[in-house]
Amino acid sequence: MKLFSYYKYFDKINLLTIIFTTSMIRSCLSIMASHTKCRTGTYPRTTINRFLVPDDKVNWSTEYKDYEPPYYTSPATYGKPWADPDIGSPNFNPKWNNLDGNISRQSYMGEYQIVTGYPLNPIGRTGIRGRGILGRWGPNHAADPVVTRWKKNSSGELEYDMHKKKILQFVAIKRQDTGEWALPGGMVDPGEKVTTTAVREFEEEAMNSLVASEEEKQQWKTKFKDFFSKGIPIYQGYVDDPRNTDNSWMETVAYNFHDDDGSIVGGFKLQAGDDAVGVRWVDIKPDLRLYASHTNIVEEVLKKHMA
Repeated sequence: MKLFSYYKYFDKINLLTIIFTTSMIRSCLSIMASHTKCRTGTYPRTTINRFLVPDDKVNWSTEYKDYEPPYYTSPATYGKPWADPDIGSPNFNPKWNNLDGNISRQSYMGEYQIVTGYPLNPIGRTGIRGRGILGRWGPNHAADPVVTRWKKNSSGELEYDMHKKKILQFVAIKRQDTGEWALPGGMVDPGEKVTTTAVREFEEEAMNSLVASEEEKQQWKTKFKDFFSKGIPIYQGYVDDPRNTDNSWMETVAYNFHDDDGSIVGGFKLQAGDDAVGVRWVDIKPDLRLYASHTNIVEEVLKKHMA
């Protein structure tokens, strides 16, 4: 069923309005350029195939008269406190591109367009309309902690690669929904600080804090207090996530927390929890493949440490 058509309304987008560092800009451009996982194959948790979007038809400013993607919003999201109602529902009047109560509808990519009442993905077409399985129309904000250390052997000595460089490792979790390895991140709760989300998600997914004893939590609190207060921002922007649609998309802020001597996080036993089914320290190698845009983020961390 054709609900709306909007390709002709969209002008060229402003790729970046928030600039942090040259490294972050390069990472943003790299992630935006990929835009492949969110326009390929079957939409997650459904049998719905995305409408074909060739590389030269991604941009909304490019005419694509035949573009008629299916519309999908998961029934499982209806009525959930973390999810928006359908657009057009009574009493649902979102403040696009603004802080809407304690919900941020602002995009890290700058102002996004609203066409026939629907927000448009700032990077372009994805082959499917609606909200999909995401909670919010427009940007859905997440936080991704990249916790790193230098790899050591059983004797506690640093290990080096064939180029005589130290090997950098990071904590990765195995996602329950896709089985892919990923950063232990998650969604930012309304009104929550992004740094708070990053720490909470790491403890829930990589240390199973939801079932940990109060004694264990107190040990973490003592050890982690300073460590997690010194995160370095690595990336802020759009994520090439398979859950993205034309009207709902993922954005994230990624922080690097580096355990230089391995005595802080490296001294605790990792344990998968929440929606993670596995957790481990992973070597950062050229052939690394992770969920969504997480590979790009980890590569930026590697460059930062010159490993």
